[in-house]
Amino acid sequence: MARRVLAHRRAELPLALAADAEVADRENARGSPRGRDEEQCNDDADPKRDYGSRIMTTDELLQGYARLAVEIGVNLQPGQDLQINCYPEHLELARAVADAAYRVGARWVDLNVTDPRVRRSLIEHGPEEQLEWTPPWLLTRLEDVAERQGAVLLLVGDAEPDLFSTLDQPRVAKARMKDLRTRQLQLVATGKLSWAIIGSPNAGWAEAVLGEPDVDRLWEAVGTTVRLDEADPVAAWREHITTLKARATSLNARGFDAVRFTGLGTDLTVGLSPRARWMAAETKTAWGQTHVPNLPTEEVFTTPDLRRTEGTVRSTMPLVLQGTVVRDLELRFANGEIVDMKASSGEEVVRKQIETDEGSKHLGEVALVDGDSRVGRTGLTFLNTLFDENATSHIAFGQALQEAVEGGADMTAEEMAEAGVNDSTVHVDFMVGGPGVDVDGLVADGDAVPIIRENAWVLPLDA
Repeated sequence: MARRVLAHRRAELPLALAADAEVADRENARGSPRGRDEEQCNDDADPKRDYGSRIMTTDELLQGYARLAVEIGVNLQPGQDLQINCYPEHLELARAVADAAYRVGARWVDLNVTDPRVRRSLIEHGPEEQLEWTPPWLLTRLEDVAERQGAVLLLVGDAEPDLFSTLDQPRVAKARMKDLRTRQLQLVATGKLSWAIIGSPNAGWAEAVLGEPDVDRLWEAVGTTVRLDEADPVAAWREHITTLKARATSLNARGFDAVRFTGLGTDLTVGLSPRARWMAAETKTAWGQTHVPNLPTEEVFTTPDLRRTEGTVRSTMPLVLQGTVVRDLELRFANGEIVDMKASSGEEVVRKQIETDEGSKHLGEVALVDGDSRVGRTGLTFLNTLFDENATSHIAFGQALQEAVEGGADMTAEEMAEAGVNDSTVHVDFMVGGPGVDVDGLVADGDAVPIIRENAWVLPLDA
């Protein structure tokens, strides 16, 4: 997504190391770079490296990512509150984030830790009526940070992406705190929070991604995606944001009527509203605080017209959705609505999401990413939407991005509906781009202008 607040889950895979050996190995690795002498851990460039020039220890990556999350992600200001939401496996990075937050002047850091295995027990054994229930204190907690114009940071990285795959899938699909999710989407859409999402490498996630619990190697990959390997990561981020914004400006100047994806079984045309505007990287709160919601981010995105999507689309990467890995997802649209779907795994979970409400049958986002993406260049499938959606182009069914509509912040619900801006309690991103999928911008007379060819951005940045 551009701008996602999603609950991610995990996959049940065996670890190659005993727990105590894993901890000892991780602690030793933090003090020294993986497989390198200390003198090699400097800013000297290696011409064979694909990314930046700096080689860092795991601890340096962790501390650097924490600072990036605070100073670039939520852009925390002195006196502001920060709410951190994470899983138990994320605690080390969460503590580093809290330290970084207090160092820049946070008033209060509120840490909320939830355990997906407890959620699994609820799904398997709990009463049906509690599956969607939101504890009132969680809503109060969210409202409090919003009223204080605070910031919210979500840590993701599922240690067990398939944790819920063997459970009753209708119960899995239902098991989400509906009221909390709805209020989160409302606050994000209206700019009432400064927020961001970051990844937190852990042994289980590394096992799922790499085939072995090599946390250091996963940290190295994550570090490259967020430019921590650059000599000056902040300067690198500023340059990257400038490039993405230039792409968005170029798309806006051309005023495309629609975007078309073709290749690898996909032939999909996504109609755009005249009020839609392309955005990238940074956004602003209602009180004017800039922040970068996704770290990493590689996309330019906009809000489609919910009535104007036609054709068939096939996913090009797996999607982890509510503790289930969805593979080979295919959707068919007619008059803007999903009229047919199938998947080789996870079909029931996706179907239940699509049936959530009227808006969940329509698109709420279209985002473009080319092969120059730092995430895509790792060659990894992260089994995490924050990362995988920034590896390639993607679309999302469900809630639209109100910020990507001209004047959207001041529009009533009726005006939004009239403009074709979707409203839903879900927002599910899935990846549809990559090598073999071309992207064109369609002007009103039907002429096609190439945007992405052979996974490369070809649209000139000057309109």
